[in-house]
Amino acid sequence: MIADLTAERKSHRLLGNSAWNVAAFLISVGLNLLILPFVAFRIGLAAFGVAGLVMACVAPALAFSNALALATTRELAQRLSPGEREASRRLFATALMLAGGIGLVIVMSLSMVGPLAARLAFGLQGRTAEDLGLTFVFGASGWLCQALSAVFLALFTARQDYRRIALISTVSTLVSTGSMVILVPRWPQASTFVGCQALGFATSLLGAMLLARLSIGDWLARPALHRAPLGKLIHLGGWQFAAQTSGLVAGQADRYLLGAFLQPQFVGLYTITQRLEEAMYIGILKVGEILFPFFSSLQKESSDRIADLLFRSSWVLNVLAATALGALIPVSGPLLQLWAGREVGDQAEQLLVVLAVAGMLGCSANVFASYLVASGRSRSNALISLVTAVFTLATSAVALPYFGWRAAGWSSCIGMIAQIIVTMILLRQSFGLIGLWSRVAHFVLLPLGAGIVIALGLRYCAAGFISELIPFWWYVGVAYGLAAGIIFVVVVVVSGVGPHGAACRRDLRLIARRFLPMRVA
Repeated sequence: MIADLTAERKSHRLLGNSAWNVAAFLISVGLNLLILPFVAFRIGLAAFGVAGLVMACVAPALAFSNALALATTRELAQRLSPGEREASRRLFATALMLAGGIGLVIVMSLSMVGPLAARLAFGLQGRTAEDLGLTFVFGASGWLCQALSAVFLALFTARQDYRRIALISTVSTLVSTGSMVILVPRWPQASTFVGCQALGFATSLLGAMLLARLSIGDWLARPALHRAPLGKLIHLGGWQFAAQTSGLVAGQADRYLLGAFLQPQFVGLYTITQRLEEAMYIGILKVGEILFPFFSSLQKESSDRIADLLFRSSWVLNVLAATALGALIPVSGPLLQLWAGREVGDQAEQLLVVLAVAGMLGCSANVFASYLVASGRSRSNALISLVTAVFTLATSAVALPYFGWRAAGWSSCIGMIAQIIVTMILLRQSFGLIGLWSRVAHFVLLPLGAGIVIALGLRYCAAGFISELIPFWWYVGVAYGLAAGIIFVVVVVVSGVGPHGAACRRDLRLIARRFLPMRVA
């Protein structure tokens, strides 16, 4: 009974952390989605495409900062007792030194080499490239602030203090969005947009430093290199760096090749459409982000216990992915028209459908990726990312020159299918459970497959009805809500049968008790 109560308290804490994470994300994504059409209209699709290409060029640097943040979080999560405070301080000092020292080298390289490389690779010239140098400086500087703040935020993430993380995220988003409203109309160019984003990252750095100083100042230390922590960070972060690099290349492949083969305005169309799907996808990631420090703290648990938590968490996130991303598919056209204009809606409707399917497939491996990193198996994570990147890039390189920009997104689907196959193989090597494949089918493939089929069916059945009506926000909102409700009910009903149906029903009741005002039996 004590074990059950402890498990329930842990589950409630996980759900509370997810709530904080999602609340901050909803504020952030809501403001970003509101400001994006405003920025694209003010600076034009061509300049918006240039800004997207610059951020795509800066994106590989995230491989270093993300890998360092994950490695730091994992090591700090295992050193939270007062007796290990000095070890944690040395680890933090080393991580901060790496972020600042290597980060400055990356910033200088991007600022000096980036503009010339972008002009040659993407054929940028004339008015579309007149402020390319300043745009790279702002993009690289924003990344450096992001890298440094990630080290401070690792202190809060390791303690699963998502309330403070949510506060920092919300304030930085407000600063970034507010500066765009004020500055973009005055200087309508790509560098202004990227500079406002950098201002938000700088705010995040200042906020993280201030809250860390006030709440956990005894755990902070000045930048310095210590041999033992450096070895641990390199051991875990090296393979994670490879995984992050491959993942970022896969995520930016279409944007790189669109920039190389087509005009910047097509990159702008792709960026706008991807941002909408990406907002939903990242929201699901935010719900599951709390699993990384949680799995890091479970290293002494039995393999069966970890596997049980792994599959049950995966089912919850996959149901959420099928519901949130699947509901985009029936309303893709009206939603894009209302949000970004008729031109974007007419040209990018099919792209949003394909990206939503790819996002649903990609959610299949998110929980397993958190487990692999938390257990120190970054080599496996790197293999998954590498295979995904190879298939994504190869498909884009073949399809885009022949079929144009509308072929963008299909490469993501192919890459995600390859990711699922590799993840399942590695999962089989990790757990020797009886009935492993039945769990994979029930907790992973079933909710996503059912969600994709129902979403595409709703799109096909309602296509004529939707095209005959003039879309309004209330209409699109109601249609999205109805589609999400139908998909959720079907997926839950289907998941409730079979040998693992009882576990799914039990977890659903636990979530309902945590968030619904009435008591759920």
